[in-house]
Amino acid sequence: MFNIVLYAPDIPGNTGSIGRTCIALGARLVLIKPYGFELTEKAVRRAGLDYWKYVEVAEYENWDEFYESESPKDEELFFYTKTAKENHFYNRGYSKGCYLVFGSETKGLPEHIFNSFPNRLFCLPMFSEHVRSLNLSNVATAVAYEALRVISY
Repeated sequence: MFNIVLYAPDIPGNTGSIGRTCIALGARLVLIKPYGFELTEKAVRRAGLDYWKYVEVAEYENWDEFYESESPKDEELFFYTKTAKENHFYNRGYSKGCYLVFGSETKGLPEHIFNSFPNRLFCLPMFSEHVRSLNLSNVATAVAYEALRVISY
């Protein structure tokens, strides 16, 4: 279907929940180190429940290893950050095999992503000044279902 990529995830529960979403949608979970936890940690398994064994996971030591190994085309990469100028993630040309890339919960995406892919940055709209950010698991799920909608219809 498509790939959900977590770049340096910090919170094991989010990774577990996103893994469960991947299973539900037939998506692959790509994890790029460093992690803020051990992948075998109980919290990852707890959030993924007994589904974790079914998650198709690919792990990479860093961005360069991921990019070299996967060889994605620029148009297959979709980066999500709250600071993106492009305000919406709807109808973005998602296709089978594309990569939905999310940064660390505490640090976001690294600067080299902003410099290398300035036209591939997207965000979900937020209409209240009282909310700094949305939960990574919620954002990944919302984006994944929009990608599914675009790919399936």
